[in-house]
Amino acid sequence: MDRVKQIGDVAEIMLGYVENRKTFQTDRTYKVSTASYTDKDQFNAEMELVFKRVPLMLAFTAEMPGPGDYKAMEAVGLPVLITRDRQGQVRAFLNVCSHRGAPVAAEGHGNCARFTCKYHAWTYAADGRLLGISEASTFGQVDKAEMGLRELPCEERAGMIFVCLTPNAPMDLDNHFRGFLEDFEALDFADWTYLGNRTIEGANWKIAFDGYLEGYHFQSLHPETIFPRTPSNCTHYEGFGPNIRIGFPQHSIAEQLKDVPREEWGNKENYGYDFVRIFFPNVSIFIAPEITQVAQLFPGPTPDRNRTVLNYLRREPVRDEADREKAEAAMNFFRDVTYQEDYVIGLEIQKGLESGAHDELTFGRNERGNQYFHEWLNWYLQDDASLPEPQM
Repeated sequence: MDRVKQIGDVAEIMLGYVENRKTFQTDRTYKVSTASYTDKDQFNAEMELVFKRVPLMLAFTAEMPGPGDYKAMEAVGLPVLITRDRQGQVRAFLNVCSHRGAPVAAEGHGNCARFTCKYHAWTYAADGRLLGISEASTFGQVDKAEMGLRELPCEERAGMIFVCLTPNAPMDLDNHFRGFLEDFEALDFADWTYLGNRTIEGANWKIAFDGYLEGYHFQSLHPETIFPRTPSNCTHYEGFGPNIRIGFPQHSIAEQLKDVPREEWGNKENYGYDFVRIFFPNVSIFIAPEITQVAQLFPGPTPDRNRTVLNYLRREPVRDEADREKAEAAMNFFRDVTYQEDYVIGLEIQKGLESGAHDELTFGRNERGNQYFHEWLNWYLQDDASLPEPQM
């Protein structure tokens, strides 16, 4: 189906939700064991069967657009180095020297022609090849071709860089996203400006992620920040494999669309309705008119904690210092709302679940996004591709 028509049809559905005080509903409630948020064995299984197997969105084209650019980071406890070589190709490696295991690049961004381990000064090219061994005449014979950095599956698509954290593992973005990345191609996401990031910490990664998947809490938890723009408990869901596009109509959707031709409704994102785009298992993307927030949730180091990197982008480059200060203020505002209004209560929920007060949590018929996420998570944990996939 034509993308603009599809989104226009969703806008029409959301208009009906607002006018009739309805929301997307499935046919049943869904229960999840509280141990899912506290159990160490479950946490370890999630790391091995999900986070080390599926494509993770780890970087943006806008973060490292030129030859020689790189990003070094930690992902799920693993040191990762993402590089762009002279030909413009993006690659990913474990940021671990093949000599004695030290990192070859410090965490952060930079640009260089080669990477040098600070321990013994072994050097590597942007394509991972071992270039040089310090004082090689005294070291002994080694096959440099066999001692490059350990490469990870990596692909750049639609302005984002995806990595699988297991060397030599298969990575099929088309099968994983089922056409969802067309949203970002249509937005020319690769040409946007990366503004920076903020890091916050919270409870178990699924407690935090559950909050991104529904709008049932807007009026009670966000009465002065989100609710003035967006009705509570008024949400539409679409599935793209394990990923979700969540539609949030605005209170003003009828007013915003009344003079817009029906065939143009699909081009009015942020003017009457908004989308949150969910990449399974750990990314939430909210494109707002002034700035875009992309939350990357990294579990651990223990089951009761997560580290979330909030990345900020926008279409236009920074014009001047005043514009930079305005962008910094917007980033701080989004960070503060996310932490103070969502992550703080998540920490309280963690304590509640660890108390043993209840054996299960119940997701309502109106919380289909949460249900769908947990169904897919359980599908991966069963580690049997012959089982039927969850359907929205």
